[in-house]
Amino acid sequence: MVAQAYTVAFEGIDARLVEVQCAVSPGIPAFSIVGLPDKAVSEARERVRAALTAMAIALPSKRITVNLSPADLPKEGSHFDLPIALALLAALEIIPSDQAAQTVALGELSLDGTLVPVVGALPAAMAAAEEDRTLLCPHACGPEAAWVGAANVIAPRTLADVVRHFTGQSVLAPSEPGEVHRPANMRDLSEVKGQERAKRALEIAAAGRHHLIMVGSPGSGKSMLAARIPGILPPLTPVEALETSMIHSLSGLLDEGGINRECPFREPHHTASMAAIVGGGRTAKPGEISLAHNGVLFMDEFPEFARTVLETLRQPIETGEVVVARANAHVRYPCRFMLVAAANPCKCGYLSDPARACTRVPLCGDDYLGRISGPLMDRFDLRIEVPPVAFTDLDLPQDGDSSETIAARVAIARELQSARFSGHAKMRVNADAEGNVLEEIATPDADGRDLLLKVAERFGLSARGYHRVLRVARTIADLDGSNEVRKPHVAEAVSYRLSLSNEA
Repeated sequence: MVAQAYTVAFEGIDARLVEVQCAVSPGIPAFSIVGLPDKAVSEARERVRAALTAMAIALPSKRITVNLSPADLPKEGSHFDLPIALALLAALEIIPSDQAAQTVALGELSLDGTLVPVVGALPAAMAAAEEDRTLLCPHACGPEAAWVGAANVIAPRTLADVVRHFTGQSVLAPSEPGEVHRPANMRDLSEVKGQERAKRALEIAAAGRHHLIMVGSPGSGKSMLAARIPGILPPLTPVEALETSMIHSLSGLLDEGGINRECPFREPHHTASMAAIVGGGRTAKPGEISLAHNGVLFMDEFPEFARTVLETLRQPIETGEVVVARANAHVRYPCRFMLVAAANPCKCGYLSDPARACTRVPLCGDDYLGRISGPLMDRFDLRIEVPPVAFTDLDLPQDGDSSETIAARVAIARELQSARFSGHAKMRVNADAEGNVLEEIATPDADGRDLLLKVAERFGLSARGYHRVLRVARTIADLDGSNEVRKPHVAEAVSYRLSLSNEA
């Protein structure tokens, strides 16, 4: 008797369908799994055997062979337990083989038959919906997978529940989507005293998803400002939420099946490795830049990151995706994120304070910030200095707009951009604009163009820098409610571009 069930193997955020074939034939009693399984998949036979024993189901004294097709695709992970058990139950004629063949299953089995949650339920549900099959997954994964409305998701708690469902003894109801998580106690920008220019830069960066670097002495408030960015970002659209959640599902970051509509905010430590930032490892897992997809990647102590780590950011910033190439894997992950970096002006941090700076001024500043290469610095749209706040100002009452007020302006600007790029699949915000589209939407008026040409000639702007100034100017115009990019918008964009420039 040969029976089939289906599961998935993950390649990045894509789930490839895998056919699980089970044959029970005469011969020396054995239970073997073939089809390029890893150690966790090979050990599934012991977990399946113990789970069936717990249900008082004895394996026959025959040869049991499980083939995972396509056989040349590497199979990794414990989620193969449930589909193997499902195909075996169908081969033993305990459950209907035709229903098993219409099911995509994933889940780990405990020795007592309980189903243990696994990562990747959301991409698996997408694959099941494309094939018009039912998804069978552990109960804890059901609310997560049910967010794919086109898929019928069945989420039993035990293997015995699976048998009762397929035999009609106790049919399980489809799972319902989990709760949309809401952030609590968001930090407010009005709590930050002073730093009006930095707050303005944060607003512009959030409105157009522009990359930002802040340089200032220790304690000037760089990290405090960055921590308040999530409070001014608009919620993710349904499409963005699904994209981001698929990556987080593969990394096991979704809590209780809930989809997070808030923009992700990732802040890796400066000792993080290249694999942690970009992605990699033995199974080519997503890194921090992919976990920050559609959100913010905050890198504090930016020059302290390894030089190789910083240089690997250059291509993902431009393309919005990263290819993790390993000997046994070649995986592509999306990574459209807003990079926010913070740095001290020098090693000691007090370059601009003659009373506290070291004796190597200004060479210490050149050496320290010199760790950030020119091509990488050229990719920052906004560059600002964050001066220290006088301690006498700390007792003053809160001033400036609240995060709620700024978020409302950012949301209006984002809505303008959504309408502007509605016909462009790869463009969602001003930071994505390029080519003829950028010229069409961001060409300034005559005065603004004259100013930009003079700046480009005087300070030697690269072609990339020229276009990034145009994008920022377009965002400033959106915040101003202007259809046209005018000279004041260009002037403000240029001021952020040249704040840390050596020529300035």
